Amino acid sequence: MIVTSFTFNAFAENTYVLHDETKTCIIVDPGCYDKSEQQTLVDFIKTEGLQVTQLVNTHCHIDHVLGNKFVADTYKVDLAIHKTDLPTLRAQAVFGPSYGFTKYEELLPAHYLQEGQVLQFGKTELQILFTPGHAPGHVVFYHEASQQLIAGDVLFHRSIGRTDLPGGNYQTLIQSIKTQLFPLPDSTKVYPGHGPTTTIGEEKKFNPFLR
Repeated sequence: MIVTSFTFNAFAENTYVLHDETKTCIIVDPGCYDKSEQQTLVDFIKTEGLQVTQLVNTHCHIDHVLGNKFVADTYKVDLAIHKTDLPTLRAQAVFGPSYGFTKYEELLPAHYLQEGQVLQFGKTELQILFTPGHAPGHVVFYHEASQQLIAGDVLFHRSIGRTDLPGGNYQTLIQSIKTQLFPLPDSTKVYPGHGPTTTIGEEKKFNPFLR
């Protein structure tokens, strides 16, 4: 599985395009907001000759959903989220303008992701792990064959997701990390929703929130 990241919007959110040798791809957490960011995403997909087949959110905070409607309209794909995060998604129509995102367009999910489900595209299979705490319906996507994890805002390089937003809970987040992420191999590469990549092993050793 090949992971390509783009940093979009005022929150420096990491948007991910995942594809394999079949040139099939999925888009995770499109944060593209303005036309320049949208064009950057479109140009990459066109240049690589990719076919977008799915749109998914790890969770539904505003910085991770700004490009949902654009991606869905451009590539004729539906949105999938964890059902528990639907209230979070619905709230962004209110929160968006307060963060300066006055042009945010809501897109509701057509499908729901479930813990333990396998998300497949091309020849690639992703395990869906349920990791609430930062958001009530947060999920992450793990590719076992290449030991790569799309982690959303659960785990960062020597940090963790904030828990002061509606639906957040610190103890729940720590539990999610320790029970869902730390059992993964130490060599697992972590692609977070913000900031640089890290590994599970590095965070076990050096993350001050998890010692």
